[in-house]
Amino acid sequence: MKSLLLIFTLTMAALAIPLKAAPSSPTNIIIFLVDDMGWTDCGVYGSDLYETPNIDKFASQAMRFTNAYAHPLCSPSRASIMTGQEESRHGITSAKGHQPPEPPGPQVFPERTASNQPYQLPISKNYLDPDAVTLAEALRDAGYHTAHMGKWHLGLTPPHWPDQHGFQTIFHSAPDPGPPNSTYFSPHNINPDGEPSSQYRVGNIVDGPDGEHIADRLTEEAVQYIKERKDEPFFLNLWQYSVHGPWEAKEEYIKAYAEKIDPNANHTNPVMAAMLQSMDESLGRIMTTLEELEIADNTIVVFFSDNGGNVHSMAEAEQLKNLENPKSRSHDLTKIYNEYAGFQVPTNNTPLREGKARLYEGGVRVPLIIRWPEKIPADTVSEAIVNNIDLYPTLLDLVEVPMPKNHIVDGISIAAVLTENAEAPRDTSFSWFPHQRPGIAVRKGDWKLIRRFKEDPARYEGLVELFNLKDDIGETKNLAKEKPELVAELGKLIDDHFKQTGGLYPEPNPNYNAEAAANIAAARNSPTVGLVPKFCTIETIDGAIRVTPENRKPFLGSGRVKLPGPLTLQLRARSVAGNGGAGLIQWKTDDQDEFPADSQTTPFELAPNKDWQNLELTVPVKGKSGLLRIYLPGAETTDFQSITWKSKHGSPVSWDFSNLSP
Repeated sequence: MKSLLLIFTLTMAALAIPLKAAPSSPTNIIIFLVDDMGWTDCGVYGSDLYETPNIDKFASQAMRFTNAYAHPLCSPSRASIMTGQEESRHGITSAKGHQPPEPPGPQVFPERTASNQPYQLPISKNYLDPDAVTLAEALRDAGYHTAHMGKWHLGLTPPHWPDQHGFQTIFHSAPDPGPPNSTYFSPHNINPDGEPSSQYRVGNIVDGPDGEHIADRLTEEAVQYIKERKDEPFFLNLWQYSVHGPWEAKEEYIKAYAEKIDPNANHTNPVMAAMLQSMDESLGRIMTTLEELEIADNTIVVFFSDNGGNVHSMAEAEQLKNLENPKSRSHDLTKIYNEYAGFQVPTNNTPLREGKARLYEGGVRVPLIIRWPEKIPADTVSEAIVNNIDLYPTLLDLVEVPMPKNHIVDGISIAAVLTENAEAPRDTSFSWFPHQRPGIAVRKGDWKLIRRFKEDPARYEGLVELFNLKDDIGETKNLAKEKPELVAELGKLIDDHFKQTGGLYPEPNPNYNAEAAANIAAARNSPTVGLVPKFCTIETIDGAIRVTPENRKPFLGSGRVKLPGPLTLQLRARSVAGNGGAGLIQWKTDDQDEFPADSQTTPFELAPNKDWQNLELTVPVKGKSGLLRIYLPGAETTDFQSITWKSKHGSPVSWDFSNLSP
């Protein structure tokens, strides 16, 4: 009998006919979210410096999207990922998750708006609504174990932490926009003054070895979690602090990239390259762990960024603060940064325009890669237009978890795009940002419309901008005047968007004063903007400004110059009466509250004649300049044709009056 059973079993095996299909293992989900990573900030998306072998390998096993969108800032994107809702619905429109919570209730306008602003703009909410059914709650209720590790920034106080939004395991820092305690290196649980931080500042972050990078600590925690939960379905939010400021990285990485810089490349910042390398290594370790545990093929991994790359922050500014702080734990990276990177912005989003906190493509188009070997074809590229709100319904769809019945979701599932190479379910995406340079953008197919709520001719052309992204990905040619019908069509989409989501649309400011607005605009565009006359007056003459004293110590002051010393001052000036005399430069640094009484001054002389004179002097500022004063030579009426402040690092700050007329 046994021999007959053995023969039968062997025969069935030879015929590859299973006696009973083995039950499929549960599908896990990991969202690996990077902070401030630009569209081209890795090898597979075209970087000419940054080395990201793990991301590149990951992309070869996954589907990569070229038209994926996030919000211009982090917190709104994170809220949209968690809720599947548009920013205009959940009300988080700015990065305010580190501020004390406002009273519960609907989004509101400020009590009063400045008279030079034509519109009232809504105030961003600063925590995730406790009544929202998050992605974590939907998965938890379906039998998943849920964990959040890393940056949260969706609520300051414990009632708004991730464990109150469906996460059963948490390892996070609240509420820091960047890494805990504003450094990537441990210890993270003390303030700069050496005292323990409050519970509201550091969440439940636990330090590893002194000097350990936070990306390595997060990875260790995530790996341990995956090992513990490998036999049950899990959802892991691994939200990296990288590559948000402060601009710190491992010293050996910075030095290695500094030797590879091509000054003609788009990416030339070795510190950003080093920061990306630590993040890339984290992804590599996560993927290796999944492989070793033999659960990689049945784990959906989403690689995403919360907004476009930062091309606005002066990366050295925060580092200089650390240099002057003897208790800083930045490992003296300021000196390393200035030596190897100079005064560069963090990254470069070319060919996209601008970056983080802007509605142009550089601020909202981001990398998105999704891997699931069991269902998603490897090494594929999709041009589907996808928004961060789509992750919520897509992930639930892929793992066959029903959508919550008591929660509105604005996103649309792209599961069929991922698994069946189907057409995208829609070709429209919105980006709403009522702050700084307020506006809303809608992309439909190849066309993109931006509607603004504040004039700013120095930065953009008019209140309405229309671009064809297929022909002009850099958004260089505004076609709004040429295509009014298309402007109207896309504008109606914006109007309908607010009606559908219940968003608080800007309203005319009842206190608006057109004359006051014009005066402020004129002052901002004045050739002397940034120069403040004290005990003197400024008037425009032919090819210069004339500064006339009204007191014994007249000077021109400026807080516009934010450069590290020593500084060089170049003046082209003349004495109106021909008397000349002694002048004086005085300064205080950015961290000084007052001007020192008897120090931090540099004298200069204007010769006793009426000719134009070119002066150049060294101003021995230590640290970053805060306020600068130029005392008039001899307290006499003086003409200035140009004033230029320079530093060894950074762009000069200059005033040129040579083309002025009375």
